[in-house]
Amino acid sequence: MIDTTDAQASTDQIIQLERAALDRWGKGDPSGFLELYASDITYFDPLTAVRIDGHQAMVNYYRPWIGKIQIPRYEMLNPHVVINGNLALLTYNLVNYINGANGGESVGSRWNSTTVYQRRGDTWKAIHSHWSFTRHPAFESMSPEASEGLDA
Repeated sequence: MIDTTDAQASTDQIIQLERAALDRWGKGDPSGFLELYASDITYFDPLTAVRIDGHQAMVNYYRPWIGKIQIPRYEMLNPHVVINGNLALLTYNLVNYINGANGGESVGSRWNSTTVYQRRGDTWKAIHSHWSFTRHPAFESMSPEASEGLDA
């Protein structure tokens, strides 16, 4: 059983690890996330047709993005960590901001993030990560029935 002090320290550590990875991602460096991932990581995002399995597969998946992502600022909203023994679940909403053509800042992508961490020794490693769009514009006015093809 993890006590309240350990739970808060673990919560803070997990959020700090995630923020550090997001900081690097915004500078075109996906290795921050790769360093968080366990060798047996599983992964989904809206661009994947199937689940990605394993660290090397994630290295391959991220390779084309190295140096190309530029996110000068982001907001991690509503971070929430639930810890149960050696497992932790981190969920949050992410808003990325980009530099617009006129030099001003604008909202870029919005995401929902879910990551399952496992304590391995003294560190937390991500064993599953799932990203989805938050209220993607293509679906904002879609009814639940239409999303399931039931509005015929």
